[in-house]
Amino acid sequence: MKNYKLGVMETRFAELIWDNEPVSSGDLVKLCEKELTWKKSTTYTMLRRLCERGIFQNKDGIVSSLMSKREFNALQSEKFVEETFDGSLPQFLAAFTSRKRLSEREINELQKLIDEKRGEL
Repeated sequence: MKNYKLGVMETRFAELIWDNEPVSSGDLVKLCEKELTWKKSTTYTMLRRLCERGIFQNKDGIVSSLMSKREFNALQSEKFVEETFDGSLPQFLAAFTSRKRLSEREINELQKLIDEKRGEL
């Protein structure tokens, strides 16, 4: 699996792209200057890094995602459960709920998700 883990600044940068895509590379430089106080070279270095990881692309001066924010978060979640709980979602939920009581709404949402996934089998 590719290294999709992002540091704090990489995450802020990725959020800027997801929130504004498709965005010209020139406009991205301006956004990063305003929001992150980055120089042009920092923006292009970060962009190159995240393009090499397969998260974004810079094609003909237009930056867009190869992976949606939702897809990225799903991969991060899968990796966390795999590394921390040997891939066991029930073990993760047991650990999560050992310190936090689920609301009735959360229980209903989880049950609905389970029912939907059961129907996909």
